[in-house]
Amino acid sequence: MILILLPSADYDPTESSVPWQALRNAGIEVRFATPQGLPAHADPRLVDIGFGLLSSMLMTRKADLDSYKQMIESDAFRQPLAYADVDTNQFEGLLIPGGHAKGMHTLLESTQSQQIALQFFKAEKPVAAVCHGVLLLARTLDPDTGRSVLFGRKVTALLSATMEMPAWLMTAAWLGRYYRTYKQTVEAEVKTALASNSDFIRGPLIAKRDGANKLQTGFVVRDGQLLTARWPGDCHRFAAEWVTMLQATQR
Repeated sequence: MILILLPSADYDPTESSVPWQALRNAGIEVRFATPQGLPAHADPRLVDIGFGLLSSMLMTRKADLDSYKQMIESDAFRQPLAYADVDTNQFEGLLIPGGHAKGMHTLLESTQSQQIALQFFKAEKPVAAVCHGVLLLARTLDPDTGRSVLFGRKVTALLSATMEMPAWLMTAAWLGRYYRTYKQTVEAEVKTALASNSDFIRGPLIAKRDGANKLQTGFVVRDGQLLTARWPGDCHRFAAEWVTMLQATQR
């Protein structure tokens, strides 16, 4: 059984539901956890509000929205655990999606969610994170070392120069800091948690969205039992490789 950590609201529908669907299709049971144990919905701008003339570039793809709509109808989604009630011994792996809007703070700044992540690392169980989800791991400190659980590992996450900053510049006139979840970019903060800046792997210079039939367009980084990806455009490959990792550990 796999645990998916969600904030109270505002996560990315692709980064949550594409892996969820891949897990379901593989016959792997999933539970969700939210701060208060209440169902948490994705960022409405990514689901239905859109971005005006930029919607075709920035909004969630229809096929991925279909996956999201199926996910929120599931019994597991409707009956999440509260962070405080999570028993990590019951789960074989942890998945952490990302998102831009303010609701993500309830996941990324939660000491309870960090403790959950730490327990999975201590147990050497598979962990997968994408986009801002990697920030949670960067902020999760191992009390035995005083360092992030990412220290000494190779990872990727949302890129500053080609993803986070361009999206902010295109939308800042009417969305303000929507695409700047924190003053420091995701890439910059994640790098501070690593042993070396060279452990942050950027991937191809030009990022292209993958799909169910073009997995190799996506980009992921695997380091042992840790799998990371950059943005929604990596999520079909991310989901496929996550399932492969889990199936390998169950043999």
